[in-house]
Amino acid sequence: MRLCLLITIIWLLNLTIWCPVKAAESRSPSDTSRAKPRTFAANGTVEEIRPEAKIIVIRHEVIADYMAAMTMPFNVKNQAELAGLHAGDEIKFELQVTDNESWVDRILKTGAARPVQMGITKREIVKAPDTPLVNPLLDYKFTNELGQAVSLNEFHGQALAVTFFYTRCPLPEFCPRLSKNFQEASQKLQTMTNSPANWRFLSISLDTEFDSPAVLKAYGESYQYNPAHWNFLTGPPDKIAGLAGAAGVSYEADNGTINHNFRTLIIDATGHLQMVFPTGGNLSDQIATEIVKAAAVTNPSVVQNQTR
Repeated sequence: MRLCLLITIIWLLNLTIWCPVKAAESRSPSDTSRAKPRTFAANGTVEEIRPEAKIIVIRHEVIADYMAAMTMPFNVKNQAELAGLHAGDEIKFELQVTDNESWVDRILKTGAARPVQMGITKREIVKAPDTPLVNPLLDYKFTNELGQAVSLNEFHGQALAVTFFYTRCPLPEFCPRLSKNFQEASQKLQTMTNSPANWRFLSISLDTEFDSPAVLKAYGESYQYNPAHWNFLTGPPDKIAGLAGAAGVSYEADNGTINHNFRTLIIDATGHLQMVFPTGGNLSDQIATEIVKAAAVTNPSVVQNQTR
């Protein structure tokens, strides 16, 4: 059966875990970098405070040598950092970044709270359509990082891992972790003894305005990607929105950033949905294991216990 049933099945799995919030999963000690974090001084305005989740949303200025001005949710390790702060407060703070996590601290209010002006922040919520656009999107020619036109149906017969991301995401727990998952899983698969050959990773960009094929290619190269097994796709906003929505992905463009829920889909070589990972975090080993199983559907030479 082709991928047609896939989208309908995924559509029923309407789980939502927003990208800016920490993934609801435990992490092993090896997943958290103990290296000294890089520290960046910054200024901004408080947009929202979520004390229970230890999150503060800041509309910040350019953070020198790290990220452009945008509105982002940031983790705090100590809830006391949020005491006495209100939406509209002008603040200065420090952003701490390791390879695997980020947080803000040393938050100091520099200006009294003032009304948050409506309309300053551009917010565009992209929701799933009422009726999934199944056949047109599976045959639609998206564009990959090499500038080639490709449709999802062209990958029939291959085990697929599919996720949604954008290249400008700056915080290591979010899109960079999704891409690192694919990088590590692909390396594992390519060095595995008697590894299956019929597998492909697809990273689909939600930032259609910025993520051109050239940008996607440079991004892929930063993760040492192999275009024979890993591609990055873009396309018109309505087509990407339809594909993301049919996969259960909702996203919100917000002043230079994109808030979105996590989805990594594993599709077997016959086009059936095998697994959905609705979280972030380190999924490299699980993805590699599921891809071996998914490829074996039409590749019986792969031994069933080959999941190391």
